[in-house]
Amino acid sequence: MQEGGETVDRWVFGYGSLMWRPGFEFLDRRRAVLHGRRRAFCIYSVHHRGTYERPGLVLGLAPGGSVRGCAYRIAASAWPDTYAYLLEREQPTETYMEAWAPVRLHNADRGGEVVKTLVFLSDVRHPQWAGDLSLEAQARLIAGATGLSGRNVDYLRDLVAHLREAGVADRKMAALLARVEALETETA
Repeated sequence: MQEGGETVDRWVFGYGSLMWRPGFEFLDRRRAVLHGRRRAFCIYSVHHRGTYERPGLVLGLAPGGSVRGCAYRIAASAWPDTYAYLLEREQPTETYMEAWAPVRLHNADRGGEVVKTLVFLSDVRHPQWAGDLSLEAQARLIAGATGLSGRNVDYLRDLVAHLREAGVADRKMAALLARVEALETETA
């Protein structure tokens, strides 16, 4: 990004697997909060965690609320490769819209600095948009679904574990995991 003729580093916001498996080099990683969006299983997965015949669900940034995640500072020189990687990773079926949004970084020594970050927002007009599903509907889609990247429940389990490790208490995700595990036990 150029500001006033100068090349500057860029930031990327992660709220799901980017938090624990970014897949790119970064200069800095900070806890951060994005307002106006929330972490939700709101995207039908027909590749990574499901199939067209048996879709699963993956995370998206749904409208409303706020979400705690991580912001990564990327060196200006690494940006073209990082951006290409992110497009390939996050946009296999173009279910997300790219946007630049402000996030508040967590700083232990002072108030949170606000930086503009690249975020991938859920596209509510995309055919894979699942919308605001009940916990039970989410659990039934996730239980038993498998795609190219593995079982859908493993994705949810990884999310809950890594959120806990990062100090993020997400009761909705923990409750969803408990329900999915109960459903999988019933069908085993």
